[in-house]
Amino acid sequence: MAETHEHLQALTEIRSLMERSSKFLSLSGLSGISAGIVALAGAGAAYARLQNNHLNLLSYERMSRLTGPARQEMVNFLIVDGVVVLVTALVFGILFTIRKARRQGQNVWNPTSKRLLSALLVPLVTGGIFCIALIRFNLIWLTFPTTLIFYGLALYSGSKYTVRDVEYLGLSEIVLGLLALFWTGFSLLTWALGFGVMHIVYGTVMYIKYERDQPKR
Repeated sequence: MAETHEHLQALTEIRSLMERSSKFLSLSGLSGISAGIVALAGAGAAYARLQNNHLNLLSYERMSRLTGPARQEMVNFLIVDGVVVLVTALVFGILFTIRKARRQGQNVWNPTSKRLLSALLVPLVTGGIFCIALIRFNLIWLTFPTTLIFYGLALYSGSKYTVRDVEYLGLSEIVLGLLALFWTGFSLLTWALGFGVMHIVYGTVMYIKYERDQPKR
């Protein structure tokens, strides 16, 4: 029995080593939670800024009518708001991921993380350029579902290099983005659900599954 137990333990360790070499396991659930909170804060700021005069224009029926200074004012605010949310979420995400990697005694920048980053960047950069074109041609209402869809595609693409939970989050973002294409007039709400609520749910699940009982090194 003791010999059988030793063999099983050895196989478990080999499997763990193989998984670590092929998958990036240092993604932190706290990164998802912080990203969700930041996204909700950004959506709240947008709502507070636009509710009196522009919020009802975030739909295809009226967006094309918005021109001149009013359009430029709204575009500038939404771009600044989005960039602040993105940068802040990335900073928190990097910090929490580095902290988790150190606890695991691993290096964040390795061949697997490079492959993960490459898989994420292709859809994200493509989606970013696509959104610039939408804004250029006064299709601002489409940028909200578009960011959800391309972000979901990026997560789905990168999920093969990390935990399976990322794939589920990616598919959820894609589905919500596709629904948002037809659920016009609620662009800000769907964006807040996708980048805010879903991230918090995903991050909480990740933290409970992979981090809560993880020993510190």
